[in-house]
Amino acid sequence: MNPLASIGREAKALWSEGRGPSLGAIAGTWGLLLGTRMIYPVLLPALRDDFGLSLSVAGLLVTILWLGSALGQLPSGILADRFSERSVMATGTLVAALGVTLVVAAPTAAVLFAATALVGVGQSLYPIARITILTDMYPDRIGSALGVTMATGDFGQTVVPPIAGTLAAAIAWQAGFGMMVPGLLVGSLALMVVLPSQTGLRDTDGTSDDNRLGELISDLREGDVLFLAFILFLYVLVWQSFTGFYPTYLTEEKPVSKPTASLLFSLFFAFGVVIKPAAGAAYDRIGPRRSLVAVLSGPVVGLGLLPFVDSLPALVVITALVSTMLGSGAITQSFLSEAFSDEARGTGLGIVRTSAATLGAAGPVLFGVIAERGYFDEGYFLLAGLMAVIVVLTLVFFEE
Repeated sequence: MNPLASIGREAKALWSEGRGPSLGAIAGTWGLLLGTRMIYPVLLPALRDDFGLSLSVAGLLVTILWLGSALGQLPSGILADRFSERSVMATGTLVAALGVTLVVAAPTAAVLFAATALVGVGQSLYPIARITILTDMYPDRIGSALGVTMATGDFGQTVVPPIAGTLAAAIAWQAGFGMMVPGLLVGSLALMVVLPSQTGLRDTDGTSDDNRLGELISDLREGDVLFLAFILFLYVLVWQSFTGFYPTYLTEEKPVSKPTASLLFSLFFAFGVVIKPAAGAAYDRIGPRRSLVAVLSGPVVGLGLLPFVDSLPALVVITALVSTMLGSGAITQSFLSEAFSDEARGTGLGIVRTSAATLGAAGPVLFGVIAERGYFDEGYFLLAGLMAVIVVLTLVFFEE
């Protein structure tokens, strides 16, 4: 089979029936939101210097960002079940733009933390509505559609952080954040213009709240749903801990300059541009068990070896190995989207993602405490161990 021909057919199918512009607006705005979020790790050293933050307090700042990104997902899911996904996503993007504006203007650490929470809350309104609308748009290709959208997010995370780092070095860290405000405003407008005003309102089918609740409870009782939710929690814990401190770790523990650390961090997400569509397509073809093991085995090796390598070529290889974890989201979220009934999909996804992301948000602050006590390397051994646990659990409990 010709891989290029297969990719071409998949792209043509995703663009067909007038769905292309909607997919482009959804994916493009998602890329801007994730790019904004990933400015924090790159500019964390500058924020520490300007506001006098210790490693543990800097970790708390990242945790606040992730916690904000988690808390809005449940209400977002409920709103996605009842109202237009277009409005939910556009509103979230506007809130994120407001939060970034306040970050740029923050005179004190307290204002910085509050504005960061607002950035997270704005971003949290987007993911569930994005999944529910894509599930309606692509009932037979949800894995590929989510994979492409998430790859666009990684493209944003690849391109935005080094640009922000360059602007911060040349001008000020405020310029690195401020550059995102116009793009977020344009993204919000594009969603309102391109997406249909009504996207499968699930209250119009006569389903009562009691029936919807019954569907939700029934779906949550499924063993695979609860198990995958636990896997998602562990994955979020590892991913947020790693991304929150990787540039700082490289500059403080390795012979790596800040620009090089920023490029390695971007490279991590650049690999995701390829990995996520491939993982989504793998889910559609071979199911969650084998596809999850395939993408989560590399990080076990990469995180375990990271403390032992110092050369730039070796760090590039380690970054590539760890980056395969980025394919996990396309697999777990595709499975969860299909696991819930139409009536309860948004609410169910909101419960699972909010729970997993809220608990996982503790990762950066805990990792910061470990690092501040002189155990930076040991922190990565711990992350490798947690990733190994996920792989073992997937093999043991997930049905073929």
